[in-house]
Amino acid sequence: MVSGPRRALIAALGLGLLSPVQALADLVDTVASVKRSIVAVGTYLPTRSPQFRFLGTGFAVGDGRQVATNAHVLEAVPERRDPNERIVVVLPGVGRVNVRAVERDERDRDHDLAVLWIAGAPLPALVLADSDTARDGQDIAMTGFPLGASLGIIPVTHRGIIAAIPPAGQPLASAGQLDAATIRRLSAGSRFDVLQLDIVSYPGNSGSPIYDTQSGHVLGVLNIVLVKGMRENAMTNPSGISYAIPINHLKALLAR
Repeated sequence: MVSGPRRALIAALGLGLLSPVQALADLVDTVASVKRSIVAVGTYLPTRSPQFRFLGTGFAVGDGRQVATNAHVLEAVPERRDPNERIVVVLPGVGRVNVRAVERDERDRDHDLAVLWIAGAPLPALVLADSDTARDGQDIAMTGFPLGASLGIIPVTHRGIIAAIPPAGQPLASAGQLDAATIRRLSAGSRFDVLQLDIVSYPGNSGSPIYDTQSGHVLGVLNIVLVKGMRENAMTNPSGISYAIPINHLKALLAR
């Protein structure tokens, strides 16, 4: 017969063995929920082939008619372009694109964030966490479009952890600007902290939500991919070091 203390020990070990399985089940459910809120951000021109030009990832927030992304994603739109070319968001799917027009936007260039107001019915909005509660070692996931629209508008999820919460310099428009001098400046500290992530990211992930794997609550917006060499090398030589802007800065932008 097994004694009481021994039974307790066996039960504790059993729970420890089952916890990774439960964590995986939680992540599967979380990803399924988050994917409904992910959109592609770009420009749309009916007379062009392809009609949609991908610029970055976004996700629904607020009342579902707002989409969050990086400010630099919007600033990639040429100032001189066809007057019929519009900034839009596209809902995930294969084949005919489901386009939503962007009616207006608000930008916070200091934190490289933007909010788009979109036409049509509201999308399922993600819950924004308090990023001050983020901790080193916390399990996170990221969903976006690492390869853009080349394989269809299909959201892709990667998993990692928060590696550190260091001070950082002003966000950059592209990873290609991360030369040695800039990296030293990022390490020296500046006006706000960022989330340093142990996760593999690609250029198309700009604007992706960084969220808790269990709750799905958003902790940050992916901003910088630290790559070896120029931006083009990110496709073949990605780094596992990425950065996100804490979500409290997006909350402040939404409150303007």
